[in-house]
Amino acid sequence: MAATTAKPVKDVPLSYVQLDGLVVMKIIKHCQEESQGGHDPVQGVLLGLVVDSPTGNERILEITNCFSFPRHNDDEDFDEVHYQMEMMRNLRHVNIDHLHVGWYQSTRFGTFINKALLDSQFNYQHSIEESVVIIYDPERTSKGHLSLKAMRLTGDMMSMYRDGDFSPEALSAAGMSFNKMFQEVPIVIRNSHLTNTLLCDLEELAPSTNHNQFLDLATSTHLENYVKLLMGCVDDLSQDANKFFNFQRQFAKQNQTKQQYLAKRQLENNARTARGEAPLGDEDIHKMFKPLQPPARLDSLLISSQINTYTQHINEFASQSFGKLFMAESLQEDTPQTS
Repeated sequence: MAATTAKPVKDVPLSYVQLDGLVVMKIIKHCQEESQGGHDPVQGVLLGLVVDSPTGNERILEITNCFSFPRHNDDEDFDEVHYQMEMMRNLRHVNIDHLHVGWYQSTRFGTFINKALLDSQFNYQHSIEESVVIIYDPERTSKGHLSLKAMRLTGDMMSMYRDGDFSPEALSAAGMSFNKMFQEVPIVIRNSHLTNTLLCDLEELAPSTNHNQFLDLATSTHLENYVKLLMGCVDDLSQDANKFFNFQRQFAKQNQTKQQYLAKRQLENNARTARGEAPLGDEDIHKMFKPLQPPARLDSLLISSQINTYTQHINEFASQSFGKLFMAESLQEDTPQTS
């Protein structure tokens, strides 16, 4: 049989992801009901379709529905594939969008970039080119940030992960870095006109009583947690870097020993040739100096990408906190002092 070459991975361009308000509420409801104190992530399936814009220059991923994965123990006999097929079949029977376009997962303090996410998203994009993963963070949402992110793997990362070669030489040849692993697709939340009318009526029936909530300064706990997580990731990255430095030292030491052995062997062969004897063979050199395998750099890419996520969140919280502090200070100065 002739050898088959791997097909190039297509990087499907998506202009944005259009989320129905129903999908957002179902994701939040699922996280509140099944996530135990926000520590255990919850997952589910996204349903919708890919459409072209009226001008035909953009591709839009419309996510119109979703359903959750039920929580189960590892020792239970639960077939996730069979469960998804049954749910999509039932949705099709009631004339609801049933096309699989990705999945969603909850996270806590932005801790979601890991090997499990990479495996799952690679499998999704390998089967469904337009698929995305929606990351929902209830911790940031509770502090005024509706934290929803639509993430995809880049085409270069898909090709590298398919080949499974994360050696330093492969990363350098592909120009891969931590900020080229994932691409974030903008999210647009859409509601029907009837839903918008209902929300306006509800706002008039039950107006907000706390008008100063936007000046809430209680973000120090979140900033402290982000800094602690950032310090842990920096320690992990330092340990991974030490492993690579140890490999470089061992490689340099082995190479030096090999060069000394070859020089000694050359002198001995010259002496044997002068005596009219046959030179020694080089068969035992490869057995004595086996090439060292460099450590895979995938972990360092994931840790670096997670550090980048933490720093972005810290920057957002810090900038907002400074703005609130300056606003609160000006309000206190303008307030007349009562004796």
